[in-house]
Amino acid sequence: MVRRSIWLAGAPALAVAIVAFASARVASLPGVAFWDTGELQTVGPLLGTAHPTGFPTYVLLGWVASIVLQPLGEPAFRMNLVSAIYLAVAAAMTVDLVRALTGSTALGVAAGLGLALTPFAWSIGTHADAHALLLVFVVLLLRLLVAWERRVRPETGRAYGAASRSRDRADGGDRWLVAAALVYGLAVGTHSLILLLTPAVGLFVLAVDPTVRGRRRLLVACTAALVGAVALVYLELPVRAGVLRAPLVYGHPDTWGGFWYVALGLQFQGSLVDPFGDLPHKIGALIGLTVGQFGLLAPLVPIGFVATVVRRPRYALLTGVGVGLTCFFAASYQNADIGRYYLGPILMAWTWLAILAAVAIDRLRAAIGTSPAPTDGLSPAGATLGFLIALAMLGPAILDVPARLAEVDESHDRLAATWVDRALALMEPDAVIVSWWSFSTPLWYAQRVEGRRPDLTIIDDRTRLDEGLGGINDVIDANLGRRPVYVIRSDPNEVASLSTRYLLEPLDGAVGFDLTRVAGRLGAGS
Repeated sequence: MVRRSIWLAGAPALAVAIVAFASARVASLPGVAFWDTGELQTVGPLLGTAHPTGFPTYVLLGWVASIVLQPLGEPAFRMNLVSAIYLAVAAAMTVDLVRALTGSTALGVAAGLGLALTPFAWSIGTHADAHALLLVFVVLLLRLLVAWERRVRPETGRAYGAASRSRDRADGGDRWLVAAALVYGLAVGTHSLILLLTPAVGLFVLAVDPTVRGRRRLLVACTAALVGAVALVYLELPVRAGVLRAPLVYGHPDTWGGFWYVALGLQFQGSLVDPFGDLPHKIGALIGLTVGQFGLLAPLVPIGFVATVVRRPRYALLTGVGVGLTCFFAASYQNADIGRYYLGPILMAWTWLAILAAVAIDRLRAAIGTSPAPTDGLSPAGATLGFLIALAMLGPAILDVPARLAEVDESHDRLAATWVDRALALMEPDAVIVSWWSFSTPLWYAQRVEGRRPDLTIIDDRTRLDEGLGGINDVIDANLGRRPVYVIRSDPNEVASLSTRYLLEPLDGAVGFDLTRVAGRLGAGS
C-alpha cells in the first residue's frame, strides 16, 4: 500500500519528465557545435576545465553522464542529451514544488509542462549548456526552502498530518535548511548566476525564522555544507590543470592567481554596463520578453505575483527578490546569449501562475459550496475545477507548440560538424591555425575528443594569452616558412591588418573571416 501511494504521488512528475525529455530530444542538436557549446561538449568527456567561472559541478556530472550514456552516440551528442535530461528533471521537480505550494497535483503538472515548453527552457534542453543543470538546482533549492518553511511554520501547509507537524516542530526541520545550503553550494559550482539569489534566500530564511541568527549549531552546519560543496567541486580546476592535467584546460587554474581569475570570472569584468541607465527601454524589453515566453499568460504573471504575496508572502519575498535582482542584472549584462539568464525568473513566474490558479480554484469552490477533501486538498468537484483551470493555464503553451518547436529546433543543425570536416580536410599536415573561440571549440573537440588531426596546432586567442605567444602577427611570423599557417578571425580590423601584411588565400569563404591560408609575407617574394 505504501509503495502504491508513493507511485501514485510520483507518477504525475514522471509523466511530465517523459514529455519534457521527449520534447527536448526531438529538437536536440545532433552533434558538435560552435562557441561555448562546442567547449562544453569537449571538456565534459575529457573532464577538462571550462572558461570562467569553470562550471566544475557541470563538468564533473557531464563526465559521469558521458560515460554512462556512452552507448547512445558520440560524445557531443551525449552532452546534448544530458541537457534534455536536466530539463526533464527540472520539470518533474516543478510538479512537486507547485504541489507543495498549492496542494494541487494538476497545477503542478501544468507548471512543469509549461516550464518545459517555454522557449528559453526548451531551447536550453537541446544542446550542452550549464544553465540546464543550474535550472535543476534552482528548482531543488526552492523546494527544500519551501519544505523547511512548512516544517518551521506548519500553518503554511495543508498536506501534512498532525503527527508530522508535531515531529517537525520538535526538530525544526533543520536538515532541510542544511540540504538547501548544500544544493546552493553545488549550484555555485554550476554557474555564478546563482549568487544573485543570495539576498533573496537570506531574507526568506529570516522571515521564516528570525531566531535563526542565534542558532549557532545550525549556522555552522549550513556554512559547512555550503563551503564544503563549493570547495569540493572547485578542486576539479587545480587538479585537472595540474597533477592530473586534462587535454583541455582554460587559463592557469593550477596557480593561485589563475584559479581566482577563472573562479571569479574576472575575464568578464566590465560586462555589466550602465545598470541604472535607460530603464524605460529595459522595462519595455522585459515586458516583450515576458510576452515572448508566456504568450497569452504574460499579463497574468504580475497578477500571479500579487496572489503569491497574499497567499504565500514569504515565498513571494524569496522569489520576488530573486526575480527582481536577476532581471535587473541580465538587462544590463552585455555578454553572449543572455536569454538563458532568465530561466530562474521563468520558473518562479510559473509558480506564481500556479498559485494564482489555486486562488481561482478556491474562489470557485467556495462559490459552488464544495469543501476540501483531507487527502489532496480538493473535493471531487474541486478536483474537476483544478483540472480545468490547469488545462487553461497550459493551453497557450500547447497551442503554440508548433511555433515554439520551429524556434528551438536544432535537430538538423550540422553546420559545425560539416565545417570541421571540411577544414580538417583542407589544412595541410603539421599546420598551425590561428583561430578564435567560436571556431576553436569544435576544432578542439575533433582533435582532443575524437582524436582527429593530432598534427595540427590550434592557437586560440586564449592559447596566445596562456602560453605567452604574443599577438596574431607574432604567432604567424614564428611559424610562417616552417609550417603551413592558416587564420580565421572575426574582427574586420584584424582581417584588414592581416591583409596589409600577408598574402592571404581564402580556402572556404571570405578572406580572413573563414578558413584562410597565409601564403607568405607581402613584399617578400611570395
